[in-house]
Amino acid sequence: MIIKVPIMKNRIRQIPKSFSWVDHRLVRHRYIESCTHEQSALYLFLVCVADAQGLSYYSDKSIMKKLDMDMQSLKQARSGLIKSNLIAWQEPIYQVLSLEPKAITHRSGQLMSLADVLSSAVGVIND
Repeated sequence: MIIKVPIMKNRIRQIPKSFSWVDHRLVRHRYIESCTHEQSALYLFLVCVADAQGLSYYSDKSIMKKLDMDMQSLKQARSGLIKSNLIAWQEPIYQVLSLEPKAITHRSGQLMSLADVLSSAVGVIND
């Protein structure tokens, strides 16, 4: 077992009073793997500036300036995040969406719901 010790003990992260965080499922459920660098930058920016409901009112002009993006890059990043079901956008409002569980495929190739997966697991445990 690796024992983890902070390198800089005076710089240990603490949860800020403002609401801003990144859901660990972004990595664990492999959402991040389907994002381009521009999409990742836009997503991180939106997560950082969103309120407790995931809402942000930053204009395209402001986002392009903050992220050093042109309009085409911003539009592509936004479109990709919408298609990946990570954000919603209705000008001028962005919403960072809750991360939904990824679909699970059974050995047969059939998609399974979370309820099906749980009931299968319970059946195996009870057998």
